[in-house]
Amino acid sequence: MDIRDLDRRVLATMDKIVSGVSDLGLRTPCAGWTLGDLLTHQVRENRAFAVALREGAAADWHIGSLDPGPYRAYRESVDAFLDAAADDAVLTREVTVREFGTFPGSVALTMHLVDSVAHGWDLARTFDVPYEPDAEAVHVALLFAERMRSRPRPDDDVFAPVVEVGPGASELDRFLALTGRDPAWR
Repeated sequence: MDIRDLDRRVLATMDKIVSGVSDLGLRTPCAGWTLGDLLTHQVRENRAFAVALREGAAADWHIGSLDPGPYRAYRESVDAFLDAAADDAVLTREVTVREFGTFPGSVALTMHLVDSVAHGWDLARTFDVPYEPDAEAVHVALLFAERMRSRPRPDDDVFAPVVEVGPGASELDRFLALTGRDPAWR
């Protein structure tokens, strides 16, 4: 299993959703974020991860905007990320991710996958369209989120509080709940 392939699959699912973006003022499941805020976040994450993967050093996590248009800006940021991730050396290169620390590239790529799976769902819910990301990608994201939740928490935890879900919840719903998302959000 190549983490890059899993992320590529999730990004392809997201692309279908983002390609139809028009009203950037729509409300999203991300507290206080409009669709424009969410897409700007995704553009910035993709671009910053691309720089971090290429250079290993900390990137500016606030670069990127929705110019020259939401879909084009998003697509270009995905292409930049995928280009940077394509080098096999990235899997073992030390990569600094924000204030979270420095990790092997494979861990940084998994962090990006978690972000992609979560925000793909956010986008799908914003448009009230089905969200069916790759099952293996969801499984890997769930395992990573479980590990994140089991570690001693710093004051600035990366996820919102856990949402309770039933014992028969799907892996996607369990992942969403661990990241502080209510799978029933509409």
